[in-house]
Amino acid sequence: MSIKLSKSTAREAKAVTLPQVNFSEDGEVRYLHLGSEWVQGSMWLDKPYEIELDYVRRMMAWLLFVDLATVGDLHAMQLGLGSAALTKYCYKKLGMLTTAVEINPEVLAVCRHWFKLPPNDERLNVVLGDAQDVLKAPEWRHAIDALQVDLYDHEAAGPVLDSADFYASCRDVLSDNGIMTVNLFGRHASFNVSMQNMAQVFGEDALWAFTPTREGNCVVLAQARPDQPDRLTLLARAQAVEARFKLPCVKWLKMLKPWRDAETLINVNANR
Repeated sequence: MSIKLSKSTAREAKAVTLPQVNFSEDGEVRYLHLGSEWVQGSMWLDKPYEIELDYVRRMMAWLLFVDLATVGDLHAMQLGLGSAALTKYCYKKLGMLTTAVEINPEVLAVCRHWFKLPPNDERLNVVLGDAQDVLKAPEWRHAIDALQVDLYDHEAAGPVLDSADFYASCRDVLSDNGIMTVNLFGRHASFNVSMQNMAQVFGEDALWAFTPTREGNCVVLAQARPDQPDRLTLLARAQAVEARFKLPCVKWLKMLKPWRDAETLINVNANR
C-alpha cells in the first residue's frame, strides 16, 4: 500500500521530527510506544478487536446517548490512531462507517502489520494528516456522530491539541446529536485549561466526565446537543449497551457524571 502525505503533513514533518514507533509484548498483550516507555495503545493477542485498556473502553461511553438500533448507520472518527483499538472496535464490532486521522505514517504502518488494522475499504478510511487541518475540510462539516480525540506526543504529557479553536473545529464536524469523547490527563496542569476551552465551545451543560483511572486518564464527553437523562434512564441504556457490546457500562455510571457534579471530585483527585 502506498502512503501519500497531505501537503500540511509534509510541512509538519519537515518542521518537527516524528517519534520512532515501536512495540513490546507482555504475556497476552502487545503495546504500542512512540520512542519512549509510555504506552500509547495496546491489543490482546488473542482478541485483537476488543479494547484492552480501561480508559480506551471509556471512550465508547457515547453509546449511552444514542439509539442502539441506529449505531450501524452512524459515522465515527478518531483523532490519533494509537494502536487502532477504537478504530477497529467501531469498524469491526459496531459496523460503523469509520474514519481515523493520524499524522505519523509509521504509526499507520505498524498498526496495519502488528495491530490487525484492516486495509481501507468502503467503510474504513485512515487519513494521514494533521487533525486540526483535516477537521477544517468542508466534507466533514456536521458529518460525524462519534468523535474520539486522543492526541498525545511521545512523552504522553498534556494533549497536543486542546485550544478553544481546536474544540470549535471538533464541534463543527459533529452532527446535530453528535458526541465527542476526549482523553485528558486529570493530574496534568493542562486539564483545567482543556475543560475551560471545551466549556467555552460546547457549554458546561453539554459536558460529562469520568473520575480518573488509576493512571490519571480522565475521559470527558461533550455533546453537540446537551442531554442529561435521569439515572434510571441511564441505567437502562447502560444495561442495553453492556448486554449487546460487552462493555462495562453499568459500572461506568458510578464514575460518569455531568461536569458540574464531577468537577470538585476530579479536582480533588488531581491535587493529591
